Amino acid sequence: MNIALILSGGTGQRLGADLPKQYIEVGKKPVISYCIETLSAHAMIDGIQIVADVFWRKNIRQWLREADGGEKFRGFSDPGENRQLSIFHGLRDIQNYADDMDYVFVHDAARPLLSEKQVTDCLLGVMGHEGLMPALPMKDTVYTSLDGGKSIAALLDRSTVYAGQAPEVFQLGRYYEANRRLLPDRIRQINGSAEPAVLYHMDVVMIPGEEENFKLTTKADLERFRKIVEKRLQTKKQEGRVP
Repeated sequence: MNIALILSGGTGQRLGADLPKQYIEVGKKPVISYCIETLSAHAMIDGIQIVADVFWRKNIRQWLREADGGEKFRGFSDPGENRQLSIFHGLRDIQNYADDMDYVFVHDAARPLLSEKQVTDCLLGVMGHEGLMPALPMKDTVYTSLDGGKSIAALLDRSTVYAGQAPEVFQLGRYYEANRRLLPDRIRQINGSAEPAVLYHMDVVMIPGEEENFKLTTKADLERFRKIVEKRLQTKKQEGRVP
């Protein structure tokens, strides 16, 4: 069984908007609806668990119904102090109805351009492994600095450096234990979903990510997303698929 864990507990402070970024309306629907629709429609996703503040849950239930995702929805989990604690809360709740050998598909609600192909590639690619992460190769020259970016300490070989993306997929039992071992304090210092798996020596593989699957972090990201949605709607209108 494959359970999608959608992380929607963030406040979106870096975006500087009145609403958390995942609830801002783009193309006449909230950002979170885009990944809900993709995951609800995908045949390889068996269930959906969503980390979200209580305030937003009534709205999310409505968006799930609109996306025909009600049948797959399994429940809500409480947000944590950071992203990794939110994941841990989700894992703990998923364990109530899933087996240790099942997979959890971790995705950010603020990454709305998740494609059907990326979901399929992730779920097929993780088979026989304990975890998987899409990644993009570095295009720019990469340096390290020991003084906050004032001077260069070393040049890295960019052919060995990759930028990780969501979704990440992990075997539920092993990944839960990897996170549990970081409680109560170290888990608050985790920056990436794969970090607990690496620390726990899980077998995590990488597959190619997708450039369009970017996270909405800044106003520029939001504007880029709006333009993509507008272009897609215009194309559909030209093809007669939108009234």
